[in-house]
Amino acid sequence: MSFAYHRDVLPNGLRVVTIETPHLHTALLAVYVRTGSRHETAANNGVSHFLEHLFFRGSEGWPDTLRMNSAVEEVGGNLNGVTTRDHGYYYTPLHPAHLDVGLAILGDMLTRPKLTDMEVERNIILEEMLDEVDEKGRDIDIDNLSKRVLFPHHPLAFKIAGTRESVSKLTHEQVREHFARHYVTGNMVVTAAGRVKREEVLALVERHFTRLPEGPASDDLPPPPTPAGPNLHVVTHDEAQTEFRLSFRTVPEHHEDWPALQLLRRFLDDGLSSRLPFEIVEKRGLAYSVHASLEAFHDTGIFEIEAASAPERASLVVAEMFRVLGELCTTLVGDEELARAKRRHRMLLEFAQDSPGELAGWFGGTELFRRPESFGRRADLVDEATPAHVREVARRYFARENLTLVAVGQRRGIKALEKVVDTAEGLPSWSGTRR
Repeated sequence: MSFAYHRDVLPNGLRVVTIETPHLHTALLAVYVRTGSRHETAANNGVSHFLEHLFFRGSEGWPDTLRMNSAVEEVGGNLNGVTTRDHGYYYTPLHPAHLDVGLAILGDMLTRPKLTDMEVERNIILEEMLDEVDEKGRDIDIDNLSKRVLFPHHPLAFKIAGTRESVSKLTHEQVREHFARHYVTGNMVVTAAGRVKREEVLALVERHFTRLPEGPASDDLPPPPTPAGPNLHVVTHDEAQTEFRLSFRTVPEHHEDWPALQLLRRFLDDGLSSRLPFEIVEKRGLAYSVHASLEAFHDTGIFEIEAASAPERASLVVAEMFRVLGELCTTLVGDEELARAKRRHRMLLEFAQDSPGELAGWFGGTELFRRPESFGRRADLVDEATPAHVREVARRYFARENLTLVAVGQRRGIKALEKVVDTAEGLPSWSGTRR
């Protein structure tokens, strides 16, 4: 192993994950917190993202954004924050000799934030939102629209940044309440990866996060079943291309079907020689690009396929996607293709071990929800998958009843797209009880 992984729990319940990679010449600090739009209500939607913005406005020890960022940049760092649907994280790369500076600033900004300049940040966030809406204020973001159909009446359907209405009404009291509830010891993981030492990291975390109040992990409302499909949701928008996304509800990463799903994703989209790019882009020229991906939450997952095309070709692209998916449901994948996907998977996991960011996310980010498995264990699970099991998993999740398709584009071509989705030719149907 090229690194050493350590997991420690401080007396106050704060988890500290250290990944020692002494052969590298850099380090990365990251603090993960289990709060995002999933942990909000319609009334305070966007508060997690708003709070992320406010942290960078300064803390008691670093009273303004200029001093805070200058101190980090002087030691090779760059402060950043990200909010997702089910968690957020704050991180900086930096020189390994200056961990103290990085942890001092991250610790202060996340335990003693000033939470000032709300109106300035509110205006910035409202400007950010314009990327997701059209001139009428309608949401045209394919991810937001897909989540709304997949998770009806559930917080996973909330927009990460909130709505214009909810953000405009957020109060300082709501922000402080959210901060007090979620930024607590049981809901956070401090991670250091790269050329770092466990003992030094633990000592620095104990010093700089001493003000973090004790508290439990956030609760998550289980997601409801997606309405039985095939579901088609269309938002008309006058653009040159129609953008669309196919979504299939799946399972979380620790489920026994996940390794086969990872292989299916590689068969479909893992370079220009994989099935979807070859059949749709290289062979038929129906679209410029097509992408398949897996998104995982701790209690569910989504298999997504996304592309954009001329409006009159959208139905042709989707029909070809169905045909390619149908082949994986009916025909055993060949030994050579299977071996290639497994080999690629293991190699890319090995590449990740040279990246402090990848290591921090794998061990620290996963720790928010469950104990992470090793890279070797994940590779072994994929290697154990047989052609028969891969086909079985494809049949289970690429079923027409499990299909949701969201499209954003001109009215032209929508009727043809509706017909293709309604028949979902090539996709199998569930038999028996839905799993």
